[in-house]
Amino acid sequence: MIEWRRHLHQHPELSFQESETSKFISEHLDSFGLEVITNVGGHGVIGILRSGRPGPVVMLRADMDALPIQDEKSVPYKSQVDGVMHACGHDGHTSALLATAGYMSEHIDEFIGEIRFLFQPAEELLPGGAVKVIASGALEEVDVIYGIHLWSPMPVRTYASTPGAMMAGADDFYIQLTGKGGHGGVPHTSIDSIVAGSALVLQMQSVVSRSVDPLQPAVLTIGTIQAGAAQNVIAETYKLSGTVRTFDEETRYIIKERIHTLTNQIAAAYGAEAEIKYIMGYPPVINDEKEAERFFKMVSEEFGAERAIVSPKMMPAEDFAYYLKEKPGCFMFVGAGNEQLNAVYPHHHPRFDFDESAMLDAMKLFIQITKDYLKEYDRM
Repeated sequence: MIEWRRHLHQHPELSFQESETSKFISEHLDSFGLEVITNVGGHGVIGILRSGRPGPVVMLRADMDALPIQDEKSVPYKSQVDGVMHACGHDGHTSALLATAGYMSEHIDEFIGEIRFLFQPAEELLPGGAVKVIASGALEEVDVIYGIHLWSPMPVRTYASTPGAMMAGADDFYIQLTGKGGHGGVPHTSIDSIVAGSALVLQMQSVVSRSVDPLQPAVLTIGTIQAGAAQNVIAETYKLSGTVRTFDEETRYIIKERIHTLTNQIAAAYGAEAEIKYIMGYPPVINDEKEAERFFKMVSEEFGAERAIVSPKMMPAEDFAYYLKEKPGCFMFVGAGNEQLNAVYPHHHPRFDFDESAMLDAMKLFIQITKDYLKEYDRM
């Protein structure tokens, strides 16, 4: 696993561009004797292991794309691709699932039914690879799906999940206000887009505090502002962009509606014109109650109750959410932080790294939760 992970870390590929990663995965799955399906929803790969005995279809998923971030670590396996690195642990996810596939293929007598190993592309970039994977028919006949994420904020040898909502849905918006440019000394002949835009930014701060149920977590963040080119010129255009994070559909659409209303009304009040591009991104990750219960029971029995953590709700998003809208399943965190190894930086940081022994924890989790599900089915 370490060898595979370091190879992938040195040769990262961005979302929707994972051709060499896909080839690497396919060759290893083929060497395990699995049936291999390529070009799943783009560069996705599925390995199929059939036990030859009646049973359900279990799908295990790992993501495989990297991020447009310059690797600033001083390690032998530092990214060799300028401006691209695995800053979220997907190289570890891929390696852990490959090892799981290898183990299960060698111990097929321990399993029933069919196991599908899904290596998904493009988790990091909208519209997300999961949508295309589902459209390809990859979930047909699947009974349950599990996904893992190595998580550096948690120490190694710990595992976390939660029933119900776990990670937020993520939507993005892009707004342009167009006024009338002019000389800074004669503002009455112009329509100042910066004044209108500043008013909009301030009013957006009231959306969550005054339009959303205070018992429903939500975040509205404005991340970029672009306007003006000189200190004595009234800017004709003002652009801003931001993100919205929510855990339920009602709140999600309330915020969307309020952003549209505020933008149009404030633009009109200042005599400007508004253009809004609102992108509905990943929905919330909502774990199946029964499968989350299975996770805690299994972790307690196999690894120790002290290692099972109830995850708080998190505002980062994950396109595993799409699978959970289609099939029962559970998304699970595997602790990967270790101060002694300097694995302390947050995900998406240019110095991000993780304790590589966490991949073995992830592999064990995949194997044990699959066995637990199949054991329950076998008793029926």
